This record gives sequence, C-alpha cells and structure tokens, in this order.
Amino acid sequence: MSYRTAFSDVLSHVIAPSAERTGREGRFPRCSVTALGEAGLLGLTVSPELGGGGLGLPDAAEVVAQVARACPATAAVLQSHYAAVAVVEAYGNRWLRGEIAAGRHLSSLALAAEAVPGEQGVRTQAAGEPRSTANRSGGVVALRARKREVVAAGEADSYVWSSRPLAEQDGLTLWVVPAHASDLFVPARPDGGGPCGSATSTVLADPVLVPADAMLGPDGGGLDIVLSAVLPWVLELEAVVGAAAIHPSVAAASVGPPRRPADSLAMS
Repeated sequence: MSYRTAFSDVLSHVIAPSAERTGREGRFPRCSVTALGEAGLLGLTVSPELGGGGLGLPDAAEVVAQVARACPATAAVLQSHYAAVAVVEAYGNRWLRGEIAAGRHLSSLALAAEAVPGEQGVRTQAAGEPRSTANRSGGVVALRARKREVVAAGEADSYVWSSRPLAEQDGLTLWVVPAHASDLFVPARPDGGGPCGSATSTVLADPVLVPADAMLGPDGGGLDIVLSAVLPWVLELEAVVGAAAIHPSVAAASVGPPRRPADSLAMS
C-alpha cells in the first residue's frame, strides 16, 4: 500500500472527523498524530535504510497541504515535525532516526528564545537580543533558555533546540533535547501562537542536562544548518497552507536590529 493510500485513510477516518473537536476544545490531536505515525507519515522523509519513506520536501508539502484543509492544528504539528526531522535526518543518530521512521517519535522546533531572567550579560527581548546558553561539564551539557512559540510543546518526544556555541564566539549550536529530560518545563496552558489545539507554548530549561553527543552538527555551525536545512522546509510548508509568515520558531529567532547575515540567528 502506497503512503498516499494510507494517508488518505488516516485523513478521512481520523484527522477530519476529529478536527472540529480539536479546534473547539483546543485539545492536542494525539489520535491524529498516532495514526499518522502508524501509517508511516511521521517517517515519510527518513531514509528507507532505517524503515522510512525516503521521500522529500515535495511529498511532505503535499501531506501538510491536505492536512491543513482538514485540521490546522495537525498541520502545524506536521510542519514543525518535518522541519525538525530535516535536521535529525542529516545529523541525528541512527536510533532516533529509526524511531521516527517507525512512527514512534514526534519532534518539533525550539529555536526562538527569550532572555533568561537573572542571567548576567543578557539583554532583554525588547532590545532584540534573546539568548540561550550551553555550558559543558565533562560529557554533560547544561542548556538554559526559555523557548517560545514551540509547536507541540509538552506533546513532542524531542525538540531541535538552539543555543550559543560551547566554544565558538559566533553562530549557534543545535541539539536534540528529549522531552522527558528532567527540569524541562512546559506551562499547563498553551500561551502563544499557532492554531488552537497545536499546543504552541513556551518550553523552559533552567537548565536541562543533555549528553554532549546530543549536539546536531558542529559547535557553532547551527546557523548554517538552519539556513540550509530548516528554513527551506519551513518556507515551503508554510507556503502550501497559504501562510503569510514563516514558522514562529524561525521568524522570532531572526527578530532584532539589522545584523550581518551570519549573525541573524546567533542570539537564539
């Protein structure tokens, strides 16, 4: 059975029937996400070697466009997932990619940061200088930030997270942060942006500890990854649902006074 046949069944029998309730009650569309995973749609863009669909952005865009017409919340979740998976597929470990391919793992972007209260030397968000930090001790890294407008906050299994580099002076570094990590806090109520039911909210790390090998790509190389891997997916997936702006995680991470192009996301 092709993914299109499986997708059509999920769309008509699960996503569409539950869409009204999702929007009315603001309830995360867990049944839709589970069904998409079981039908192979969460792993649509993961390598066939690991059990994924091996397909690319055009196919993902087709799926998101059709879901958006039925359930905006589920479409927003898929948008963030596919953009995050673009990074994980390129830089993540085989186990994580295999879990996504098997439909057991939902990821999301956590790129837009607010200033952390009490952190020395951090300017306020109003000044256009949000910041996340990363500090290493042995094989463990402490990530501290307040990430805003994260889709599927508290519902995803992991977040593609940005921070200041560990050693480099400029740029940013990307990490995969498991949602079950200790000291990762999500407010009980969604507090910003996104369609009703998409669980778009703040994710707070104060700090969250991750292994050093949770880094995605090189230290300080995250900006290049965002521009080359994340942004094309974000722009295309937003375009297919007729959105006027790019994904809030990326858009907000770019807000601020004019900077050199290489610095446009360096404060996230």
